[in-house]
Amino acid sequence: MLLGYPTGEIVMLALWIAGAGILVGILAGLFGIGGGAIIVPVLYEVFRAMEVPEDVRMQLCIGTSLAIIIPTTIRSYIEHKKKGAVIPHVVRLWALPAVAGVAIGSVIASFAPAAVFKIAFIIFIGFISIKMLFGSDRWNLGSELPGRVLLAFYGFITGLFSSLVGVSGGSLSNAVLTMYGQPMQRAVATSAGIGVPITIAGTLGYMVAGWSHTAQLPLLSIGFVSLIGFALMAPVSSYTASYGVRLAHWLPRRKLEIGFGCFLILIALRFIVSLI
Repeated sequence: MLLGYPTGEIVMLALWIAGAGILVGILAGLFGIGGGAIIVPVLYEVFRAMEVPEDVRMQLCIGTSLAIIIPTTIRSYIEHKKKGAVIPHVVRLWALPAVAGVAIGSVIASFAPAAVFKIAFIIFIGFISIKMLFGSDRWNLGSELPGRVLLAFYGFITGLFSSLVGVSGGSLSNAVLTMYGQPMQRAVATSAGIGVPITIAGTLGYMVAGWSHTAQLPLLSIGFVSLIGFALMAPVSSYTASYGVRLAHWLPRRKLEIGFGCFLILIALRFIVSLI
């Protein structure tokens, strides 16, 4: 027995988490995302097997996902910055509004039912999958970036939604930047930079939000953040992020986008079933 669970079960869960960490890291560098779309469903099954109560399970997945994404996002940002692909003024303009959005999302996490987070996650990955599958120039909103006020608003929305679904916001910011005519590599790199303050603020917020639910959470959890999940997945995903960055700068993206879009649709269906 280990931490009150069968040792064999813990080992299998650890292998699943570590394996998912490899994919998460590559996706983080490749698409400028933190990998939450992968992490959350994996952790959901892990915590279901560990019999974490339904009414706090999704929040625990989201909080842990944000913590796991921190080192991955930082490494992805550093690697992209070395290549000179980051748009600095966008990162600066989005940072504070994004953190404000995260703060509001963390407050919601302390009292909202689990269904709210599932629905938000379904909407999020549904939007991203449609963009991946059918995105084209028809999605463009302009050929240049908008003004400071609108950029700040995008930052706030990105932070708010990120904290509700457990992602770094890279998918949202990536979509916004490309719809304003930014090249994919610059959008991916800048999205990684925006994800750094979002994931740090989100993790702290979920730690605080889950403090009153300690009795329902598994051992070695700080609020809605599982230290076990973080310790197993974060190092692996952080290490493999650099490989995703390399792929992002030379690999044809269309087939990858289609494959990832189909995967997200399957994940959305899984959470829709859980709501029925």
